[in-house]
Amino acid sequence: MTLPPLTADQLTPAQRTEIELLARGKAEKSRTLRELGQAETPESAHSLLLRLGLWTEARTPYADRLGAALTPVTLPVPNFADEARLDLTHLEAFAIDDEGNRDPDDAVGIEALPDGLTRLWVHVADVSALVTADSPLDLEARARGATLYLPDQTIGMLPDELVERTGLGLHDTMPALSISLDLDSDGNADAVDVCLSRVRVTRLTYSQAQDRLDAGAEPFVTLARLARASRDLRESEGAMSIDLPEVRVKADAHGAEVSPLPKPEMRFVVQESMTLAGWGAAIFGDDHSIALPFATQDAPTRDVHGDTLPAQWARRRTLARTRFQPSPGPHHGMGLELYVQATSPMRRYLDLVVHQQLRSHLTGTEPLAGKAVAARVAEAQMNADATRQAERLSRKHHTLRYVAAQPDRVWDAVVVDRRGPQATLLIPDLAYDLPLSTPAPAGTALRVRLTDVDLPKLTVRARVVTGE
Repeated sequence: MTLPPLTADQLTPAQRTEIELLARGKAEKSRTLRELGQAETPESAHSLLLRLGLWTEARTPYADRLGAALTPVTLPVPNFADEARLDLTHLEAFAIDDEGNRDPDDAVGIEALPDGLTRLWVHVADVSALVTADSPLDLEARARGATLYLPDQTIGMLPDELVERTGLGLHDTMPALSISLDLDSDGNADAVDVCLSRVRVTRLTYSQAQDRLDAGAEPFVTLARLARASRDLRESEGAMSIDLPEVRVKADAHGAEVSPLPKPEMRFVVQESMTLAGWGAAIFGDDHSIALPFATQDAPTRDVHGDTLPAQWARRRTLARTRFQPSPGPHHGMGLELYVQATSPMRRYLDLVVHQQLRSHLTGTEPLAGKAVAARVAEAQMNADATRQAERLSRKHHTLRYVAAQPDRVWDAVVVDRRGPQATLLIPDLAYDLPLSTPAPAGTALRVRLTDVDLPKLTVRARVVTGE
C-alpha cells in the first residue's frame, strides 16, 4: 500500500518515539503505523523514518534490535600487582596487525634452542591480571560476550583504559601471559609451556612485516617457515583451508566504503601462530587438568575438492558450528585433537576465561570447576552470538549503502552454487552473495548491475549485463 502524504512535522514527539522504538526492536507494535495502513514491523518503521528524514542511511538499528550493548564500559580499572614474572625483554617480539588497530593483544617471537628446535613465543596481553573471575569487569565482559566491531564504531567488551593499560607495544615493557611451543622443522611440538612474563614488543602493520619477510629478515623468515610446516601438518590431519574473498567495510555519516582485505603471507603467519598458541594452551590445560572452554567441531559432512570459488563456497558449507565445552575434544576443521581460543582476551570473553583459568593454576589458586566454566560458556555464547549477528547485519547495511552510491557500476560476479532454478551469486569485490534466477552453472563468471537497494529490508537485486 502506498503511504499517504506525510511529513515529519505532522508527527507528535510521542509518535516519533513510538515508531523509533519499533524500528529499534524495543516495541512490538505501533499505533501510528497501523493507522497508516502499514505493517507493524521494524523494517516498516525503519523505512518510514528514512522517508521522513528522521533517520539517515547511516543509522543502523541491528545492535539495538539484538540487544548488543552500544555504550562504552566505564568501570574502574585496577593497576597491575607486583608478582613474579619471567623476564623475556631480551627477546624480540612483534605485535602485527592491520593499520589503525587500537587493541594489540598478541605478539610473536622466536628463540633458537641448542638442540635444533625453535621455541615459538606467543605473548598475549595479561588481561586476567586486572579482570578477575566474577569481578564487576568480568561480569560486564560476560554480559557482552565480545567486542562489537561495527563499520562506523567499535564498542569494547572492556574499558578503553584497560586496553591502554594492557595492550602489547603501547608501553616500553609490558606484562603478558606467554605461551611457548618448542617446534621441530616439521611443525611437531616437543614441549609446550605457559608462564606469566614481562616482554618488550614492537608494533608493526602487516605490510611492514611483509616487507621484512620479503627482505629475508629474521625472525620473519623463521616464523614463516614454522607457520608453513604447521599448516602442512594440520592439513595432513584433515584441516580445511578455505579461501574466499574478504573485505573491510568502513562507514560514517557521509558514506560507506568497501575495500578488499589484503592477504600478505604475514597475515597467514600470524594466524597460524595464534592457532599454535591455542593448541599449546589446550595441551597445557589438559596436562594439568584445568577446565577450559575447549573449542570443538564435528567432522565435515562431505569432502569437497578443488580451489575454485564454488569449491571454496561448498567447503565452507560443510563446516559444523564450533562448540565450546569444559573438556577437550577434536576440532576437525582445524585438524587438531584439542584447541582453545586464547589470544584475544580483551576482545572475546571465552579467551578471557582461558586466561583466568591458566592464571589461577600458575599462581597456585584453584581454577573454576568444569560446571562453572560450562555456565560461563552458555551465557557468553548467547551474548556473543547477538554481537556477531549485529556486526554481520551492519556490514551488510553499509555494503548496500556503498552499492547504492554507485548505481551505474557493473560488478564482476561468479555463480558459486545453485538449487534448482535459483543460483547463489558471489561478488568478490564486496564479499557479498545474493540469489539470482539464472540457468548459468556453478563457476560461471557474470557481469551484473545491482539495483533496487532497500536498506530497511537489506535487499538488492542483481541484473545480468550483456554487451557492455
